[in-house]
Amino acid sequence: MNSELSSLQEVEDIGEQGLLERLQRFCPPEIIGDDAAVLVTAPEQSLVVTTDVLVDGVHFSNVTTSPEDAGWRAAAANLSDLAAMGASPLGITVGLGLPGEVRVSWVERLYQGMTECLQKYNTSIVGGDIVRSPVITLAITAFGQVNPSQIIRRSAAVVGDAIVVTGVHGASHAGLELLLHPELGENLNNEEKTALIRAHQRPQPRLDVLPILQKILNSQSKIQNLKSKILVAGMDSSDGLADAIIQICRASNVGAVLERRQISFPAAFDHWLTPEEALKYTLYGGEDFELVLCLPQEPALALVQHLGEMAAIVGKITPGSTVLFHDEQKKFPDQVLSLSQGFQHFKS
Repeated sequence: MNSELSSLQEVEDIGEQGLLERLQRFCPPEIIGDDAAVLVTAPEQSLVVTTDVLVDGVHFSNVTTSPEDAGWRAAAANLSDLAAMGASPLGITVGLGLPGEVRVSWVERLYQGMTECLQKYNTSIVGGDIVRSPVITLAITAFGQVNPSQIIRRSAAVVGDAIVVTGVHGASHAGLELLLHPELGENLNNEEKTALIRAHQRPQPRLDVLPILQKILNSQSKIQNLKSKILVAGMDSSDGLADAIIQICRASNVGAVLERRQISFPAAFDHWLTPEEALKYTLYGGEDFELVLCLPQEPALALVQHLGEMAAIVGKITPGSTVLFHDEQKKFPDQVLSLSQGFQHFKS
């Protein structure tokens, strides 16, 4: 069969077994082939498991993402959840629901995008399943490992902790808006547009922060002669910066103050969005896949110093339950942050 005809093949033309045979090349041959994968964890490590379901038209579409980008984003979302727990990845499994008329080349490109993301973190697709579905659905389960003493939980924040945020927020949502409404970017140059769109299509899970964080925590423990580990609370910001801080505070039964002057905006926002729009994108945009961490002031300062422009202390944990946004320059009124302003499934 020539390459042109091959690229037009649909899933129903080759069937389940034919498609599985095509996709096996994206998996380690020594792991796949049996009814289940066997993953080996390091001694005295805890297994961390997370699952995400992504649906065509909700999480991705051919308007905003190529098949490769959809695959990358799907893998990155799961790796980000592992990073949020302090875990290093072991592998992922992929459950794929497909209409029969989807082209085989589209599926292969989807897996290529997942593989490109996973290879960056020495991770592989170790299994999965394929079924017929009226809509393209991608269900990924990721497996990781972590030393029990280094687990990051939402419920570990205490009053006085600094809130450390990696990266900038709002860029992914801005990129999505540019893809859906290109006319909105008239005030942006090509470099700025490309950077914002790439933030949406190719997010980077912050697994790179974990070894740096642990090195700093170990150093601080020795300096302070602590007998127990320094606890870190946190999660990723996949549903928005405000959402992450609120969720941590709820789980930890604490409040927080978020300082406007300490929050980094994408530089393009200055001459593109109004201050109110920029703030909304940054607090509630979502899908930036950065880390939001709560930890004592000294290790927090050390972490930010080490990461440089990649991180900032944006606030602190307080008594009570209110999560307050504060602008000491009075450009914005103080406001209580709420989950209702961000994205939620089933919200009308």
